[in-house]
Amino acid sequence: MKTIDPTMAEQVAQAISVFQERRTGYPPKAVTVVLSDDTLVVTLHEALSPAEKTLASTPEGAAQVQEYHRELFKDSVGLLREEIKRITGVAVCEAAAEVEITTGAVVHAFTSGTMVQVFRLSGKISANAWNGSKVSD
Repeated sequence: MKTIDPTMAEQVAQAISVFQERRTGYPPKAVTVVLSDDTLVVTLHEALSPAEKTLASTPEGAAQVQEYHRELFKDSVGLLREEIKRITGVAVCEAAAEVEITTGAVVHAFTSGTMVQVFRLSGKISANAWNGSKVSD
């Protein structure tokens, strides 16, 4: 029986989803992974629990939820860096998870349950390696 190995993007999405569920107890509904040159952007869709969405409906609550997720990301970014390097073969040189408060994006992002994680890689990954599928027996 032939099986198709997941692409790097699928592997990164799965790893990030697992990390998110382990950290919060709540899995994202979907994960989108986009690579552009040396920048890897991971979007966790509907990643907030119902309680977090309710709390984020006020500016003060949104700030609390934002800080909570910022701390969770900070505490686990080392493991995420290692996992991304294992999957891609390229080290992560910068990582950030941020929501811009002054634009009002915090409330919109939190109410929609979307979180964006950006990883700047130390090198490039070819499009063939990123998008390619390997067939195994």
